Amino acid sequence: MLTRRSFVATGAMAGLSACASVTRTAAPAPVPAAPPAPPPIPPLPAFYGAITDEPFPVPAIPEGVLPPEYWRQEVDNPYKGHAYGTIVVDPDEALLYFIESDDTATRYGVSVGAAGFDWEGTARLQFCRKWPRWKVPASMIERQPELAPYSVANGGMDPGPGNPMGARALYLFQNGVDTLYRIHGDASYRELGKAVSSGCIRMLNQDVIHLHDRAVHGSDVIVLPAIKPKGLSALY
Repeated sequence: MLTRRSFVATGAMAGLSACASVTRTAAPAPVPAAPPAPPPIPPLPAFYGAITDEPFPVPAIPEGVLPPEYWRQEVDNPYKGHAYGTIVVDPDEALLYFIESDDTATRYGVSVGAAGFDWEGTARLQFCRKWPRWKVPASMIERQPELAPYSVANGGMDPGPGNPMGARALYLFQNGVDTLYRIHGDASYRELGKAVSSGCIRMLNQDVIHLHDRAVHGSDVIVLPAIKPKGLSALY
């Protein structure tokens, strides 16, 4: 006989059975969208090919590794009011501008001084050298004693492959005094856009040869203040 009590108990058990039979399936985690592939790097201009008429070989820049923003190119002059031949370096953007006119400039990609080694101000382009010797300053030898054989007293390092000054160097002076900072070649294409040197402005050899051939003796070289933080260690 189904009593009220047994009916309630049976109903409760049925309710529990119904609850126990319901399972909750977790919603699948959303799959993040794959980031868009970077656009392919277009073929390099011919002037980044190998240079074979120099005292030492200048190898070609490999294809597909140098972003166009660091290619040598003529651009609108962002620094109006400066004389022809003025050089302006923007360390945050890792770009060097050679002023052509109030309207145009030739822009080059560079690497700049690492944290603690950067330099800023206005200097004078005192002179230039082809395939310069690397004469290591005493301050660098204090940090890297293994460079002592290439000190000023020892005559420096012979030019050529392996010399971090590369194919050309532009020497910066202030008030007739050598700042010990240079614009020079032998930058790796991997360095462009980065802060890697002991204050010097490093360029691809193809670009520093082009700049050297057009540089104006006695012109201003303006290195703007760096604002962005830098975290890489200095090399040369």
